[in-house]
Amino acid sequence: MQTIINSNKAPKAIGPYSQAICVEAKKMLFVSGQIPLCPESMSVVKQDIEWQTDRVLQNLQAILQEAGVSLHEVVKVTIYLTDMSHFVAVNNIYEKFFADHKPTRVCLAVKELPKNSLIEMDAIAVIS
Repeated sequence: MQTIINSNKAPKAIGPYSQAICVEAKKMLFVSGQIPLCPESMSVVKQDIEWQTDRVLQNLQAILQEAGVSLHEVVKVTIYLTDMSHFVAVNNIYEKFFADHKPTRVCLAVKELPKNSLIEMDAIAVIS
């Protein structure tokens, strides 16, 4: 069971995420950071933030599905960007995957990522 927490005494979320989620859980799934590698070629095909964000989210979704979990069971996402000017573009793709479900989230600027990726994401999900 998940309860979304929204406090009027703290700044509201400025993107597609929740302030906090309270979870009563027995099992949790921790997904390692995913970069935009194609599973077949194990390479980053395009240096385009939209394509890379979509690929990262496809990779996260595939791992979740293998564990029998959906994106709606994700309670926390961390996003690592090499360029914060990509923030809006990332939000637009991210919101398409998560739709009405808005896990808690952190977005950090980093100097560089493996294979010269522009983005990396990790996630925590609850297995109900």
